[in-house]
Amino acid sequence: MNEQLAKIAGILYEKKAQGIVALDVSDLTVITDYMLMANGRNAIQVKTLADEVEDRLSELGVRPLRKEGHQDGRWIVLDYGAILVHLFHTEERAFYRLDKLWEHDNNRVIFPFDEDEIPFGAERQIDS
Repeated sequence: MNEQLAKIAGILYEKKAQGIVALDVSDLTVITDYMLMANGRNAIQVKTLADEVEDRLSELGVRPLRKEGHQDGRWIVLDYGAILVHLFHTEERAFYRLDKLWEHDNNRVIFPFDEDEIPFGAERQIDS
């Protein structure tokens, strides 16, 4: 697994991002190798997630090549070259469904915390 991808996913997990999904799209497009998607419950949390990723990677000397959407906080993209980070407000993620668009032939990257995560769009089962 890509070390930088794991670092970003870990940061998002620590900051309580929801529905963290990473896809290896290297066989599907030339624009990036990985797409990492997560969502926040509101625009403030989405902005906070983006700021935290950017700040923590900046401490390691890694800065995004480009970033878009921070002002609105509904869909923020951080372009780290080999990794595109998409941070969504829940409604935008449900509407655009990028993870479904780019998911192909079992290309999902598994993280150690995946057992704790509820996949986006799924509901947690409560045992009675």
